[in-house]
Amino acid sequence: MLESGSAATSAQMKDPTPGGAQPLGFHHGDSPVGSLLDGFKERNEAAFIGYLPYGFPDPDTSLEALRTMVEHGVDVVEIGLPYSDPVMDGPVIQAASHIALQQGERIAGVFDAVETVAKAGGVPLIMSYWNLIFHYGVERFAKDFSNAGGAGLITPDLIPDEAGDWIEASDRYGLDRIFLASPDSTNERLAVVARNSRGFVYAASRMGVTGERSSISTSPELLVERTRQAGAQHVCVGIGVSTAEQGAKVATYADGVIVGSALVHTMLDDSGTASTGRAGLSALAAKTEELAQGIHQARA
Repeated sequence: MLESGSAATSAQMKDPTPGGAQPLGFHHGDSPVGSLLDGFKERNEAAFIGYLPYGFPDPDTSLEALRTMVEHGVDVVEIGLPYSDPVMDGPVIQAASHIALQQGERIAGVFDAVETVAKAGGVPLIMSYWNLIFHYGVERFAKDFSNAGGAGLITPDLIPDEAGDWIEASDRYGLDRIFLASPDSTNERLAVVARNSRGFVYAASRMGVTGERSSISTSPELLVERTRQAGAQHVCVGIGVSTAEQGAKVATYADGVIVGSALVHTMLDDSGTASTGRAGLSALAAKTEELAQGIHQARA
């Protein structure tokens, strides 16, 4: 915050920064994801948010897979940063992340994925456990992510109360910050999450890890309503959506539908072997189109 009056003039005259450069100020542009969701709301549609780990099944194929998702109906791409000790990921995403790590995935490479999604016309998010960002350097990550065309970060294990460094860095570089809400969150906790989130609040449809489910309960609809009442402008639902029918159901009340395991599974067979050929990409394209149709046409 700038000082006022003569104190501000004095501080500017002293200019302690090298070469007379002014410190980087705060970004005042619109939320990238929020603006997109506003457009969907005007059309009475829900957005399709698709997840895929970077580096799976290998770095080059993952870039092609991310392009495939955008070209076949994903609006916002959630690019996962594989982590050796996940706390939220189910078996399918764990297996994919393990393969990515075996292939030599490194955090610096994820910015290639961000650029790929942006150039394809999608909005790129990164989903990462906080330890990876912390060790990379919060300010350095925000700068590199912004320069690559990134929109925002989903942090499943970071709560707003402990996110001071990220809140400041994301404000500085105009990045969205997406915190999670769960069915057992109190109204007070939902208010804290809503107040500190930018872009949308990620509503976990149930407690537990990610994964495909045969049915979706009614609890996420109540959670979306409670989160909006707590002040959130946009609420998107994830964890468990795996079919077009489920996606359409969630799309009737959520601003966006997040799908992960069902997309990853198209490139991973039941034995845990990844597909690096055209067959896997074709299956991914078909599943993406199926889900996109269900989500985008749910309110028609």
